[in-house]
Amino acid sequence: MKFGEYSISFDLKKNLEKQGFRRPTDIQFKAIPPILKGEDVLAIAQTGTGKTAAFAIPVIHKIQIVKKTRRTNLIQCLVMVPTHELAQQITEVFIDLAKNTGVKTIGIIGGVDQSPQIAALENGIDILVATPGRLFDLVSQGHLKLNGIEVLILDEADHMLDLGFIKDINDLMRHLPAKRQTLFFSATINPKIKKLAYSLVTKPIRIQISPKNPVAKNIEHFVAFIEMDDKRAFLERLIDENPESKVLVFVRTKVRAERVNKAMERVQIKSATIHSGKEQNERTETLNDFKTGNLKLLIATDISARGIDIPNVDFVVNYDLPEAPENYVHRVGRTGRGTKKGQAVTFCSSEEKDILAEIESFLDSEITVMDIDKNTYRETLDFTKDTDNNWKKLIRDNEKEQREYLAKKKRKK
Repeated sequence: MKFGEYSISFDLKKNLEKQGFRRPTDIQFKAIPPILKGEDVLAIAQTGTGKTAAFAIPVIHKIQIVKKTRRTNLIQCLVMVPTHELAQQITEVFIDLAKNTGVKTIGIIGGVDQSPQIAALENGIDILVATPGRLFDLVSQGHLKLNGIEVLILDEADHMLDLGFIKDINDLMRHLPAKRQTLFFSATINPKIKKLAYSLVTKPIRIQISPKNPVAKNIEHFVAFIEMDDKRAFLERLIDENPESKVLVFVRTKVRAERVNKAMERVQIKSATIHSGKEQNERTETLNDFKTGNLKLLIATDISARGIDIPNVDFVVNYDLPEAPENYVHRVGRTGRGTKKGQAVTFCSSEEKDILAEIESFLDSEITVMDIDKNTYRETLDFTKDTDNNWKKLIRDNEKEQREYLAKKKRKK
């Protein structure tokens, strides 16, 4: 079935065609009809399968029809997301798909001046994409009314309903009409969160794509056993051996991100970091540079693991293993998106092997081990340009010279 055969507006079909949407993906094929019918949906699908369009297409169509039949200044759809970057990305998708439909979308996030956001709200909008912090700020200040919401969408729903956000979600429900359509979308969802999600919806249609394989098939997975202090040398080698590749590196903390970035600077490899400690404008600029290819190496915390669509990422490197197994799925989902191929390489130290076992259990499969012999391992450390590691080479060279000297002295005797 092609998008041209769907019962959606001509303007929407035209926009889909311009953007290269010909046929729906599995999640789009299964989600669009029930959403058009007004049913609640709980959808779980692999990363990179087109989940955003799966809810954006039917919502835009429904709002366009409503605007033709009655005039309203109320916000009709609220999309809640966990990160600033995801909010900006989803806002762009809605705007692009809704061109010439009369459906207006804005995104509101924290970390930037709220005045332009308030002005946009006052001009009237149909779809609001928001992160929790700024949303509740504007509600409490009286700039934002949610009493007209007809569709609530939670993207990356498992994270939105996790401990850090559940209070926000419960507070949000008090501001929304009891009668509404609720949509949950995510790549992963555990039993506890699933139970909570069901408590917030009414007889939802449950859609689950490839439940036994949460990661797309066009991603190759490898794990290399590398000690913590040696990881920077192996990252340097991977970059040097793939100079034209776009590489996204995940670390556990902001401090780790900056340390790895400094290590890359020392070996003359251009990189940048993105994490919650950065100003929002800087985060946006860095992400745009990486998307366009002006930047080939991006070092990130899990702030960029969720839902962000970055074209043509060749490698995802788990420099540090994630604390939660499901975050592995979200991280590696930044590569191999759509029909593209991708590689996920994990650097696992001795102290991280238990986490690796949890990830493999979550995936229900073992990750292929990259065989690194002792000579290759030592060679990688010896030839790094990183002066912090050069002392190891000097010690080994000194030990070798000492052994040769003693052996030579022994032969003379």
